[in-house]
Amino acid sequence: MQTYISGSAADTMAFANTLGKNAASGAVYALLGDLGAGKTVFAKGFAAGLGVTEDVTSPTFSIINEYKGELPLYHFDVYRICSEAEMEDTGCEDYFYGKGVCLVEWAELIPNLLPEGTRFVRIEKDLALGEEYRRITVWGHGDEHIGD
Repeated sequence: MQTYISGSAADTMAFANTLGKNAASGAVYALLGDLGAGKTVFAKGFAAGLGVTEDVTSPTFSIINEYKGELPLYHFDVYRICSEAEMEDTGCEDYFYGKGVCLVEWAELIPNLLPEGTRFVRIEKDLALGEEYRRITVWGHGDEHIGD
């Protein structure tokens, strides 16, 4: 398990950029955190690390945005998904088990669909340090339960 304290959006993007640069084909990253925690800021930095040059936005209404980089990036936002069955109807397994890299915002809503080996990233405001600070915790599948 790795924990990083970010003091700004730029810090969050830089940390995520490093993770993106080191991401392997077929990797799935589950992004956890409240509204406004910084999941999309993280996604922008992660995408840049993969060499994505497009503007990365949260796919809240489209469920998935696809980006071209050194590896394809599939950015999911499952906030509006009502059930795991509805998520399965999107063809998510083709992405999860493909050659690209998946980032899944609100992954706690589909825990049974996440493949073995998923990396979890929890982003939380750290108000003890200040409004702009975030605590980013990264761990591998099986280290902790998704709801913890």
